[in-house]
Amino acid sequence: MTGAGWIRVPVGDDAARWTTRGKSLPVLFVVHNVTAATRLLDVLPLFHDDLRLQLLATSPGSSAFQSGLTELLAGTEVSVLPWEQAIRTPVALALSASFGGQLRALSGVLTVLSHGVGYTKRLATPDTRHPTAVGGSERSDPVFGMSPEWLLDEDGKPLADALVLSHPEQYERLRAVCPEAASTAVIAGDPCWDRMLAARAYRDRYRRALGVGRGQRLIVLNSTWNPEGLFGDGGDDVLPSLLPRLTSELPADEYRLAAVLHPNIWHGHGPGQIRAWLDRARRSGLTLIDPLHGWRQTLLAADALIGDHGSVTYYAAALGTPVLLGAAPLDGLDPQAPVHEFVRTAPRLDPTRPLRPQVDALARQPMGPEAEFISSVPGESAPRLRRLFYDRIGIPEPEEPARLVPLPLPAYEPAVPTVPLTVRTRLLGSGEVAVTRFAGPHPAPVGEGETHVAVHEDTRETDQLDLADVVFRYGDAADPRFGSPALWTTEVLDRHRYCALAAYVTRPGSCVVRTRAGELLRLTTAGMGADGDADPAGYASALHAWLGAGKSLEELLAHGLRVRTGRVTHTVNVTPA
Repeated sequence: MTGAGWIRVPVGDDAARWTTRGKSLPVLFVVHNVTAATRLLDVLPLFHDDLRLQLLATSPGSSAFQSGLTELLAGTEVSVLPWEQAIRTPVALALSASFGGQLRALSGVLTVLSHGVGYTKRLATPDTRHPTAVGGSERSDPVFGMSPEWLLDEDGKPLADALVLSHPEQYERLRAVCPEAASTAVIAGDPCWDRMLAARAYRDRYRRALGVGRGQRLIVLNSTWNPEGLFGDGGDDVLPSLLPRLTSELPADEYRLAAVLHPNIWHGHGPGQIRAWLDRARRSGLTLIDPLHGWRQTLLAADALIGDHGSVTYYAAALGTPVLLGAAPLDGLDPQAPVHEFVRTAPRLDPTRPLRPQVDALARQPMGPEAEFISSVPGESAPRLRRLFYDRIGIPEPEEPARLVPLPLPAYEPAVPTVPLTVRTRLLGSGEVAVTRFAGPHPAPVGEGETHVAVHEDTRETDQLDLADVVFRYGDAADPRFGSPALWTTEVLDRHRYCALAAYVTRPGSCVVRTRAGELLRLTTAGMGADGDADPAGYASALHAWLGAGKSLEELLAHGLRVRTGRVTHTVNVTPA
């Protein structure tokens, strides 16, 4: 029996005729959406190097968030079965990281993992959407993955043969609300958490990958996917006013901004829509983090997080990252879950007050108390999960130790502000200039010093180029499209008659500049590569301020330029290019 889209190899009615290893036991990954896939991808490597197993994937199609799933499954390069074929294919083990769909129709042993910090949120089952009575007249939705509505089939029997929990606290809740499923519970830790714990030693690398320089603080915005989250418009909807205030109130060289959004936000509204909504923030230096591969590394790199009641905010707090809650709804959380107490007591962002003092008051700690409830067996999820999986399959484990894949090092992605920058400068002494740059759109905070405008050549605000004191760009010195840094700087000064200085940033810590007087100079920080250092376009603004005040270029050629950004002083060598 076959249907449209059914595959014939490695499983199918006549698969034995075509397969090379036809005796391999099928293991089926049931992927509801991209969010659930993240946890399944965590455990997929536990089956590597075992020639006795054939990995397969399918989607029940029950989740509202189907966008991005086809591409993700294709990227795993695991054979994908249509759901109708999957439920008719005998498998040794079926793994899911969510509920929903006709899971009971699967033929193999079903094991379900959580795709967040345990099971904490209320969610109506998709078949009824009817709220369930709780505590007399009070009514609310059942807790997802921790209630009979989600855990039992129509006959009152557990859907899953094994329900993976990460902490005994979850087992106690399960036993209280759904004792029929308690016998299926297995404490096996949290592989997502274990991967983060193993990667803590590489925090500085992740910071450098995001271009976080010495003295900079990485502030991460995080939102879960529903209307009550930080990104949602069902509560106070602080985000539209928060984004421009962050880039207007936090100096660009002292703070680095990144956003980690739930995959259901990305794929529910569409990545293009998310980028469109956050366009100016992105052009002001906010980096959107890949919701599948980069969010954990960003949490490890963060100095502070503005978040909500989602799992990622809780993970961040557990890592020791200080948190401000921009949205803190309690109605959608299980009152018995540790996340509920965390959201109830965590510090709140006050949108009526200046943002910088609130962010600066936050201090990192080695590990937050929240870590206690994420996993009772930290670092042990790989061997515990593999033992569970192979026991359910019914074959011995491989002899090699079970290991998770280390978090990859993200690509280098520094902030590239292309909006016009308001630059405030102060001459502090011999060869030393303080530089503070703001990306707007609101007026920069009141402060001392002279002000000028620096604009990226690729700015959308093209009318500002003719008003800019400094025009800059980033690129390879050998890029033939610009001829050379020397040619590009000449062209910029010819094109923009009021521009006093043009700067071509050729690599981290180095740029080539040309002054209106015609000098071609190279600015290179002595500490280049140590911690990413500062944006060389900021050095160009310091040089402009120095020369604009009538100071001597010869002094800088002889002794160098010191650029102060916040509390950090960068030593910059000034040489003829």
